[in-house]
Amino acid sequence: MTAWLSFLVVFLCGWSLRDLVVEACTCVPIHPQDAFCNSDIVIRAKVVGKKLMKDGPFGTMRYTVKQMKMYRGFQIMPHVQYIYTEASESLCGVKLEVNKYQYLITGRVYEGKVYTGLCNWYEKWDRLTLSQRKGLNHRYHLGCGCKIRPCYYLPCFATSKNECIWTDMLSNFGHSGYQAKHYACIQRVEGYCSWYRGWAPPDKTIINATDP
Repeated sequence: MTAWLSFLVVFLCGWSLRDLVVEACTCVPIHPQDAFCNSDIVIRAKVVGKKLMKDGPFGTMRYTVKQMKMYRGFQIMPHVQYIYTEASESLCGVKLEVNKYQYLITGRVYEGKVYTGLCNWYEKWDRLTLSQRKGLNHRYHLGCGCKIRPCYYLPCFATSKNECIWTDMLSNFGHSGYQAKHYACIQRVEGYCSWYRGWAPPDKTIINATDP
């Protein structure tokens, strides 16, 4: 083996697996309502501690949380004490600050543990709009039978009565756009779904499904 090859072997062996990982976490934009409806657990919580668990090559971060309120998941896990996520952001792990903020956290339950990641909906509570908070309390539940279809290019049309067309992507805002912040896709008594915004009950103020 030449001196150059010897150096290359030593150099590569000196790198950890973490060093060789490229940034690989890519998430498809998702409306908050879909994030809510697709989650096993949705809570408002404050992170009060964290611990790196030696699971796998990168480890798993375990956050200890103080649950303030649960919005979804009562039948699965009525009280959440720990939230698990990948320790590496390149594997979609989330970074939560301890004893600083209250967070909205959504996640899935696997083998009795709640897991979340960058592709789940999580946000500092004080950054949520009033409409999003109302959605968590009531409106998103009403729309879990509806389908929110992203629109990337015009024209876009609903192909079934249970679809709402999501146009935030047309302005490159994705999940943080105007519809995501202020609208919910609600199923009406007649059986079709349409966007809802406003302070009145959903049966009083419904706007056209294709013109949010």
